[in-house]
Amino acid sequence: MRKLEKLQILKNVSSNWLMLAANIVAGIFLSPFILSHLGDSAFGIWVLIFSITGYYGLFDFGIRSSVLRYFSRSLAMKDEEGLIKVFNTSLFSYSCIGALTFLLTLVFVPHLDSFFHIAPEFQRTARWLLIISGGAIALGFPLELAGSLLEGLQRFDIVNATGIVATIVRAVLIVIALNSGYGLLSVALITMAIPLLTSVVRGVIVQQICHLRFGWRYIDRSTFHQMATYSGITFMTIVAGRLKFKTDEIIIGSMMTASAITYFNIGARIVDYAGSVVQGLAQVFLPMSSHTEAIGRPDGLRRIFVVGNRFCAFVIFPISAVLIILGKSIIEVWVGKKYIATSYPVLVIMIVVMTLMWAQGASTRILFGIGEHKTLAVVTLIEGISNVLLSILLIRPYGIIGDSIGTAIPLFCTTIFFLPGHMCRRLHISLNTYLREAYTLPILLCMPMVVTMLLMKSWFVPHTYFTVLIHLSAAALVYGIGLAWAFAGDRLTSFSVPVPASRKLGMGAVS
Repeated sequence: MRKLEKLQILKNVSSNWLMLAANIVAGIFLSPFILSHLGDSAFGIWVLIFSITGYYGLFDFGIRSSVLRYFSRSLAMKDEEGLIKVFNTSLFSYSCIGALTFLLTLVFVPHLDSFFHIAPEFQRTARWLLIISGGAIALGFPLELAGSLLEGLQRFDIVNATGIVATIVRAVLIVIALNSGYGLLSVALITMAIPLLTSVVRGVIVQQICHLRFGWRYIDRSTFHQMATYSGITFMTIVAGRLKFKTDEIIIGSMMTASAITYFNIGARIVDYAGSVVQGLAQVFLPMSSHTEAIGRPDGLRRIFVVGNRFCAFVIFPISAVLIILGKSIIEVWVGKKYIATSYPVLVIMIVVMTLMWAQGASTRILFGIGEHKTLAVVTLIEGISNVLLSILLIRPYGIIGDSIGTAIPLFCTTIFFLPGHMCRRLHISLNTYLREAYTLPILLCMPMVVTMLLMKSWFVPHTYFTVLIHLSAAALVYGIGLAWAFAGDRLTSFSVPVPASRKLGMGAVS
């Protein structure tokens, strides 16, 4: 069973990364392509509208994470009736949320120009863009439940296979549309329609696997109450996440110009791509933690905590080093030299602090997986509010750089002074032991790669895709040799955290 579990984990993570690779390649190609066809202002409006509708994710109310938790628990406990109740109760809840979401969109559309600085020639387009985006998200609430169920089944491979196909189709259609003379709204329709069709396909696959039954009688009040209790805490974290990472473009759009959003988004988009690599690994730990907790294996949770964060560090440390050292060259070859002066500082500020968070990617997933995320929710909500206040305060004197600093300061405090200590207390592991076990090896393996990149940059600075690729290949070769050495010595997954026999995880009260 252990071998089968490892194979499934490997399949899930590798498929996540393949999906990520498809998204990154599509983004690297499409972003400058769309920017060149639409221009800075139209592209800024594109980012602004999708930042606004990104807040519709709040209407999830944490249901998705509760679906993952309770679906995984029901599977581990072989509770077929529980599976069906979770599915039908969630589907009904999402359908109601979707209807409310579209209604709110229609109410907000006439007032869009009152809140944001949108040029007169783009106002009508912006309204229609908001309607398209809001309508697609409204439909997506019930339809995307299929993807959550597949993740609860730990079938990320299916989610990602369908996602890769959708990404390729979307990219091809957008290129055809722009080359044919179509504009922003056509791109929006393609961007919104493809995920919805993908969700329908996933729904058919889920039904083939689980043979779930539909019916009003399966919409269960006690199941709803259980999920709502869990989701209520999760909702605080979702609000905090939106305040932390989805307010920047809105603040810039309301206090500066649409073009300024574009400059900020270039640096932030690169950082997002880096984070997606870690998230592709870390997201498998939530259903895994729920399953492990349900069958009563506290030692397994400790292993996920230490080894999971070690793997997150293996992934994000070298990526962050590359972006800091070669960030200017990457921006230049991606979108052009004129964006370097403003976008690169945003990139550096954000990647440094986000690395501290992503290196602990397994930690938050474990807390959600075992239903012990209340304290995390409160802390991150305080962080999100502080983020918004500091960003508003600093954007006037320092522009988009000030906005980045306003995001970085609260996140630094949370990731350094709260999360490591909280997790170690919760899982009864010494903080010093955890830091040594999780991060010493990733840091050591990164050092030769950093030296190599600095030496190569002293010889020649890359200004083309080919020369950037030479630098990246050399860095990957050096880091790969280090990983191969660690793998040969069984150092990647070694786990030697001493836990006193008298200290046990109090999981009996976890529901």
